[in-house]
Amino acid sequence: MLSYIFRRILYAIPLLVVISFISFIIINLPPGDYLTTFKSTLMSRTGISKLEAERIAAEVEKKYGLDKPFIAQYFNWIKNIILKGDFGYSFNYKRPVSEVIWSRLGMTMLIALGAHMISVVVGVIIGIFSAIYKYGVIDTIFTVLSFLALSVPPFFVALVLMYLISVKVGGHVGGFFSPEYVMADWNWAKFIDFLKHIWIPIFVVGLAGTARNMRVMRTNLLDVLNQQYIMVARAKGLKKNYVIFKHALRNAIQPIVMYLGMSLPFLIQGAMVSSIVLSLPTTGPMFFTALNTQDMYLAGSFLMMLSVTLVIGNLLSDILLALVDPRVSYE
Repeated sequence: MLSYIFRRILYAIPLLVVISFISFIIINLPPGDYLTTFKSTLMSRTGISKLEAERIAAEVEKKYGLDKPFIAQYFNWIKNIILKGDFGYSFNYKRPVSEVIWSRLGMTMLIALGAHMISVVVGVIIGIFSAIYKYGVIDTIFTVLSFLALSVPPFFVALVLMYLISVKVGGHVGGFFSPEYVMADWNWAKFIDFLKHIWIPIFVVGLAGTARNMRVMRTNLLDVLNQQYIMVARAKGLKKNYVIFKHALRNAIQPIVMYLGMSLPFLIQGAMVSSIVLSLPTTGPMFFTALNTQDMYLAGSFLMMLSVTLVIGNLLSDILLALVDPRVSYE
């Protein structure tokens, strides 16, 4: 297995290089650059003349090498990442890119992993229940709810929750803390307040994934239960639950296991609109702002992070799939 993991890592290196280059191209494709936005911001916020704004922008351009050709900028960025672990400087946040991302990554991963775990566990359990009691009242209710969850955009769910909690219940919605706890030191009261807020983005982000996993689990399990080896096992007198959980479930759950690696980056990226609606200081709004201002090093580094997450997630999915299905080999 170690040789398989090592080979996969070697295969991933050229893939990540290609992804980084394409991402850098895409980020620089729109007309203008960060300096254009920077000059407009200077003139609108400080009221200085256009000539003075251009002088300041020229200093920034020279300081950070923005006057160099595109290829030179790209290779300089990659060289600093490999040799120094330096992902560049965020012009918009006036801080190193690594500091900007790491300051928001913790809460983002907490939301993504929480939504991921809930969507898998709850979705699989409901899917198994619906397949066992197919076409019943409970199965019909879960089927309708799953279609609704897949159809409604996450940001709309966030807006509905904000209305219900703020207007109907009278609670505070938005951010991770109530106003009185934002700047307070961590204590038990702040932790409880944090729990009161964190469930909202986890629910919003994980709702569609739960519905998808429920539909996939139900469909696959129904298909497996109709296969001949399951009928033979039942004909031999094996108990229904034993046949389902010992034999059928291991084959039916494989598509969900394969999808685990792909879903994590999409959860991190998919929380962008919901985070903007809920005013959450996560990587989603940060990435959106970086694209708007053409903060190329910040946007490029975040895309690289998503790519690395996808590669690692797919590797873990392949390992889990081999553990679930003994027919899968590492060769």
